[in-house]
Amino acid sequence: MDDEDGYRGEATLTLDGAELTVTVTLRGNFEPVDGRYHWYGRIQPHAEVTEKAAGRKPTASVRTPFGTAEGVLSDPDTWGRYRISGTSRPPFEVPVSLADLPAGS
Repeated sequence: MDDEDGYRGEATLTLDGAELTVTVTLRGNFEPVDGRYHWYGRIQPHAEVTEKAAGRKPTASVRTPFGTAEGVLSDPDTWGRYRISGTSRPPFEVPVSLADLPAGS
């Protein structure tokens, strides 16, 4: 994902007590102004996510093979993909040193 941290693939979204298997594209970056890591992304169209989130901005957790984080869903885009965003530890690996970066970065 270029110079950004992130994850693309299958995840488990826990929303209103239901665990839903979804496909996500997540990214993030450290924000020096507030000293926190901000992560965000899109959930591919999913009928149950649309049903449970319709008209609200619910809190949900997203779990990937690398971790779990709590975020907030916002309005869907034109293609029915809900945005999810959160702060602090993301549900994916983040390099913390130059040694953690992939070769050639």
